[in-house]
Amino acid sequence: MYFESTRGFEKGISSAKAIKQGIAEDGGLFVPSNDVNISIEDIGNMLEMSYNSRAKFILSKFLTDFSSVDLEECVDGAYSFPKFDNEKIAPLVKLNSTMSVLELWHGPTSAFKDMALQILPRLLVKSVKMTGEENEMVILVATSGDTGKAALEGFKDVPGTRIIVFYPVDGVSEVQRKQMITQEGLNVEVCAITGNFDDAQNGVKDIFGDKELSEKMLASGFKLSSANSINWGRLVPQIVYYFSGYLDMISNGTIILGEEINVVVPTGNFGNILAAYYAKKMGLPIKKMICASNENNVLSDFINTGKYSRNREFHTTSSPSMDILISSNLERLLYLLSDRDSEVVSNLMEELAKNGEYNVPENVFARISEEFFGGWATEQETFEQIKRLYNENKYLVDTHTAVGFEVYNKYLLTTGDVSTKAMIVSTASPFKFNSSVCMSIFGKEKIAGMNEFEMLGYLSRQTGVRIPEGLLNLAEKTETYNGVCEKVQMKAVLINNLETRKKWNLT
Repeated sequence: MYFESTRGFEKGISSAKAIKQGIAEDGGLFVPSNDVNISIEDIGNMLEMSYNSRAKFILSKFLTDFSSVDLEECVDGAYSFPKFDNEKIAPLVKLNSTMSVLELWHGPTSAFKDMALQILPRLLVKSVKMTGEENEMVILVATSGDTGKAALEGFKDVPGTRIIVFYPVDGVSEVQRKQMITQEGLNVEVCAITGNFDDAQNGVKDIFGDKELSEKMLASGFKLSSANSINWGRLVPQIVYYFSGYLDMISNGTIILGEEINVVVPTGNFGNILAAYYAKKMGLPIKKMICASNENNVLSDFINTGKYSRNREFHTTSSPSMDILISSNLERLLYLLSDRDSEVVSNLMEELAKNGEYNVPENVFARISEEFFGGWATEQETFEQIKRLYNENKYLVDTHTAVGFEVYNKYLLTTGDVSTKAMIVSTASPFKFNSSVCMSIFGKEKIAGMNEFEMLGYLSRQTGVRIPEGLLNLAEKTETYNGVCEKVQMKAVLINNLETRKKWNLT
């Protein structure tokens, strides 16, 4: 399997090089050059497999230059108990006869990003060796909260790498911030920026696009790469859990092999739902992909109109991982739905950079409408969903997952499609957003005067649900990284980090 850029200038790239490089030199994203097809019989053969065995099978279809031993080492090193606090790694919870919840937050940082970021460092180290790379890999990350901690934890003290994470200073929850600024490891750096996630993401992209800086870094023994979902090595592990969730729906008697399901995905950067689209293209029986947005509803508007516009008010919400107006992974979808027309994609991305918006061709919009349903939830609707799910089902969800449930209800009201079973993706532990969860269920007066860390214990005591190990004693941990910079200073932060660890000339 080879990979190519969505903008057309790089083709015939090995998976190892694509993972190591992160982003194509032309600014595009790497995608597989050929489709992967998995038959219903193949899916059935995975039924009795463990999550790890399913992962090895799926990944082997894309990472063909990795040996079976390489994949086994990467998968088994990433997914194990008690690193993941559930032996099934991504357990499926059946709420009723039509709705199941795929819990993706049982990893060390209590967010779905662990599903990819526990294995990406291992894939990257293998890729570096396979391509003969001798430079130290510098991983740049922009985060809206969960990616940052998951990437820091995944790359902590990994030989031959260092990682620098940028997050919006007022755009993450207190628990997310505390997780990042108390990170341990000799090769890590964390810095807040004054701005939102899009500012952080654009700042990272600007650094990747600085050819002069890249050349100076290479001359000094450093090479940039990314742990954001623009990296194919971050996206491909996410395909696995859609197959695994489907198989578990068969195992618990919800569906039969070959039956179509709907998949509900709360998403901001479009990576999580894009993985579902790849799973469908491969042969997983998915009827509709339901894209759930919060009040930053740029994706739902796009799905419903074919017009993408970031020229709108930015909202800071209780579901900060979805507070995004520039969804990078959408570029991959546009490439696939335009029949791999890199000229179309390049023109659309140029329009976005220049005008902040674009309209897709009619044939592409028709395909989007066929595959996706887009909806969004207000803050009030999100809080009401959290309360309803707990009161009616005694099931705790975080704010992002609640957005998914609300949009799924809107899908049912809009389409009347009550017969198709649904798999709703749960992306974070409710304890990561305990302030919103406590307020929704118990009311403001019950938690008045408590900080977020006190609410962890309160939520656990009131519901009988155990606090995830990674969030225990978080308040007592030493804060190491309290720096704040402007977007234009991000490159200086990078340079300073590298110069303090290893003297070199960039000026």
